[in-house]
Amino acid sequence: MCTGQCSRCIGLTLYPLALISILCNIILFFPGWDVKYAQDGHITEEVKYMGGLVGGGLMVLVPALYIHATGKQGCCANRCGMFLSIAFAAVGVAGALYSFIVAVLGLKNGPLCRVALIWTTPFNNLISENDGSYLTDHSRWSLCTAPDNVVAFNVGLFSTLLATSSIQVVLCGFQMVNGLFGCLCGTCAQKGVK
Repeated sequence: MCTGQCSRCIGLTLYPLALISILCNIILFFPGWDVKYAQDGHITEEVKYMGGLVGGGLMVLVPALYIHATGKQGCCANRCGMFLSIAFAAVGVAGALYSFIVAVLGLKNGPLCRVALIWTTPFNNLISENDGSYLTDHSRWSLCTAPDNVVAFNVGLFSTLLATSSIQVVLCGFQMVNGLFGCLCGTCAQKGVK
């Protein structure tokens, strides 16, 4: 596969991943599918870092647009365009890593929820040799009384962010290598390829 076609494939693959990251982060603001928790400020701290919206979303979407453009015939499908795609892909790697780190922290610390009458993160720093993790011990999830099913909600969405950001890091890293080859060898884009 030539470097231009590879760039096109990578760009097209990054679009839905960035969209998934943005949607996951937006949905995380509404635990229990209710706006009242966001209005009252009862949102998990890692959601406010907006790793999916900024990191895995915008910081990957902008490079994806440019990377996709380097695979098309025109101003970007040349050695200089491929060289610039390395820098754009590096921005994508940074954004995806930010999203990855925030997702890991969100899974490690657990959700903010009401336990009895107190709003707290009951699973934060709970991991020890004997305790294990709340991620594998579903019986602990009942500690959170509000929002409804907040633990499953957070685990599902932060796990999705973790998976998408991992794929984004790999794709953007691969584009950096592809961009280097395209810069040295050319894009091999043929006329008429759109």
